[in-house]
Amino acid sequence: RVGGVVWALQASGDLNANPVRFEAECGVEEHLNDEVDVILLGIAGSGLVKVDGEEHPESSGTMTFLPEGARRSTRSTSGDLVYFTVHSRRGSLRIGGCEPRGLQKSGES
Repeated sequence: RVGGVVWALQASGDLNANPVRFEAECGVEEHLNDEVDVILLGIAGSGLVKVDGEEHPESSGTMTFLPEGARRSTRSTSGDLVYFTVHSRRGSLRIGGCEPRGLQKSGES
């Protein structure tokens, strides 16, 4: 396993928060964020977050808003990209690891 959700907040019935980690060139492929607004906060490393075709650099302290209805993807451009996502609770988490030099397919938290 070279990346994915590190842990998930279990104590809240309304809020979901997850630290996520990906090694270089890993991340989540572009997909439609059709369920919730998401705040993504960079913790360590560097990467790119693409929202509706526009790339945003992500690094420690960078916050990116991912609105419901937007197409989005993430990709690590450093040894490790660590970010934190916060959004209203929804169904089960659908993010996992990826193969080196590949991207996670399907949705992300």
